[in-house]
Amino acid sequence: MTTDDPILARLTALRAADLPVRGGRTMAYVYDSGREGLEELASAAAAAFAGVNGLDMTAFPSVVELENDLVRRATALLGGRAGTFTSGGTESCLLAVLTARQHARRVRGVTDPELVLPETAHAAFHKAAELFGLTVVTVPVDPGTFKVRPADVAGALTDRTALVVVSAPSYAHGVIDPVAEVAAEAARRDVLCHVDACIGGWYLGHLRVAVREGHFAQDAPEIPEFDLSVPGVTSLSVDLHKYAYTAKGASLLLFRDAELRRHGWFAHASWPGYPVVNATLQGTKSAGPLAAAWAVTERVGAEGYTALSTRVHRATRALADGIGRIEGLRLLAPPEASLLAVASDDPDVDPFVVADEIRGSGWYLQPQPAFGASPATLHLTVTAAAAGEETVRLLLAELEKAVGRAREVGPVRVDPAIVEAAASLDPEALGPEEVDMALALAGVGEGGRLPERMAPVLAVLQALPPRLSERLLPEAIGRLYQV
Repeated sequence: MTTDDPILARLTALRAADLPVRGGRTMAYVYDSGREGLEELASAAAAAFAGVNGLDMTAFPSVVELENDLVRRATALLGGRAGTFTSGGTESCLLAVLTARQHARRVRGVTDPELVLPETAHAAFHKAAELFGLTVVTVPVDPGTFKVRPADVAGALTDRTALVVVSAPSYAHGVIDPVAEVAAEAARRDVLCHVDACIGGWYLGHLRVAVREGHFAQDAPEIPEFDLSVPGVTSLSVDLHKYAYTAKGASLLLFRDAELRRHGWFAHASWPGYPVVNATLQGTKSAGPLAAAWAVTERVGAEGYTALSTRVHRATRALADGIGRIEGLRLLAPPEASLLAVASDDPDVDPFVVADEIRGSGWYLQPQPAFGASPATLHLTVTAAAAGEETVRLLLAELEKAVGRAREVGPVRVDPAIVEAAASLDPEALGPEEVDMALALAGVGEGGRLPERMAPVLAVLQALPPRLSERLLPEAIGRLYQV
């Protein structure tokens, strides 16, 4: 096809409204290595395997070879002796919970399982609990460090606990939970312990290699124990489409051994069709993402990832230092990986307004509403493409300008009467008219249209009770898909 093909022209036009996925200016959702040729390599590999069906490895043994190569590469870096390739971090987390539920049921006789989570755990684990029938037991985090306290986890464990989850790092704050201590508490009760290293595992693992190989003459980062080499850790999720810079969606769920992995597999032969065995939630699945992930990791290699992780670490430190010098901003916690959470210490500087202002300058910093002891923040995911000295300098300069403009605009004010009225609503009892009124107050118009400036919408959602926000969010997003 030529570039003037009308179908491709339509796709190009649709992409014009999207955030850029290359260049390092989108500081969430996308991961760019900045290396030439990787995207083309991934596309060619995916195209070569696009028609291969990963449902049946006996018919397509190539998928076994590629998956085994990826798992071997990951376990050499992060420990464990078995693994499964999945479509992304959410599926890896879902499978970790499903495996733990089945293990608790079969090995310990647990029929009403619980899932112990820090309040900073990713939403995917709550999704897993809802899908697979576990009760979530939420544990608070230290309000100063935003890390879960081992003693609090120990106090939450019961005979019904199927799994404990810790983060390396947590998405919202970029800090690493005390994995070794929590895993030890879980092991004392014969409870499985999962490390959510979806965003940090590949990066931290190779950064650890960089430290060991002497890539830092001074100020070498201290990386706490976090992987499957830690006693008591039984599974770990790591996304390849993050800091392995592969095409989406590509993730791995690693296990301490193949016996534990077996509890998460589904098999069915009680029907007249072919025998079914699935290691993932999907049945039929393209081998394209698997081949693309294999090709990219093969091309970059351990040495390349070590260099990329070193580059990201230095840029993260430079950004952290620079943000600390911008009047009105502060880091919520010292970064322990490649994620920054930026709050404001100036009542006239609203992080949501800052996000709107800097987006107008071509940068996307992800706004995060306040929750518990965590105030409203801006989230920055630092990738290798954003790690150049000039890019860091430009970002800091634009962020400082955006803060100045946000101070002039002033913070978003939510009418207290709205908040008071919302607190009395039963989210499950809202009818269509009440939903329409609530969405209108949040700034969502007819047809699901969102305003160009999101600060007012986020401010209203932040002020509402979480259950009410959770009721309204699907309604707002669902309207975008009206036909």
